[in-house]
Amino acid sequence: MYFLGIDAGGTKTKARLSDADGKVLGESTAGPGNMRLGTATVIAAITEAYENVCRDAGLNAEAVKMIKAGMGIAGIGRPGAMAEMTATTFPFKQTTITNDADIANIGAHNGQDGGIVSIGTGSIGIAKVGGKELRMGGYGFPISDEGSGAYIGLQAIRITLRASDGRLEHSDLTRSVLEKFGSDTQAIVDWMDRATATEYATMAPQVVNAAETGDYHGRLITNHAAWHVEIMVRGLFGLDVPNVALLGGLAPRIEPWMSPDIRLKLSKPQGDALNGALWLAKHR
Repeated sequence: MYFLGIDAGGTKTKARLSDADGKVLGESTAGPGNMRLGTATVIAAITEAYENVCRDAGLNAEAVKMIKAGMGIAGIGRPGAMAEMTATTFPFKQTTITNDADIANIGAHNGQDGGIVSIGTGSIGIAKVGGKELRMGGYGFPISDEGSGAYIGLQAIRITLRASDGRLEHSDLTRSVLEKFGSDTQAIVDWMDRATATEYATMAPQVVNAAETGDYHGRLITNHAAWHVEIMVRGLFGLDVPNVALLGGLAPRIEPWMSPDIRLKLSKPQGDALNGALWLAKHR
């Protein structure tokens, strides 16, 4: 028996293969696997990831049939997405599918009760307590995903426009953002018409870097982002979630800006999303 974990996200799809004793036999990476990109794209990314890791581990076709797979797929909650994926025939003994936040939470707490607030391009708070699933945020940018990379980028654009028309004073951050667009506010408006959440999120490191060097607008935006993350964490604790961990690419950058009392209550993740996907494959 073999176990396969799949983490299909907005920027890449990752796979991890283990044997029955839990020994990792290999890992692989493929292209993005968010359901908003279409079912065919997601299946292609998942297929590339598992075929690569199985080939590298030396599994033949018969061995692949002995795999139990657990998959966490971004955007699987979109209308019809789960039905489309569960109708897909994979060459495994068993396939269990959930969303990417679920496997991240399972991995963080090794399948036990607990919650996470994940901060990357988007943001979401989820938890499981006594079999009950809880969720906060994560409804999509720009109406939600507060505190995320996309949120931070959006605030930087907004403040830059306000400074450019005289409502606020410029800082090094807003001057730098404006210069990226040739010091032309109309260029920003034109960019806005087609910009994705991912493109807004690429600005987040610049904003946090500015905050860390004392830039007024950078600090304002980063503080607000941390506050949004913090109220999700406090909300989960308020619903009697026993342990809450902070996850995602922006987590290490945002955590220092959160209140000391809440930082002390955060748990260290026990594992990553692929650990959660493998747990899903074994236990569900």
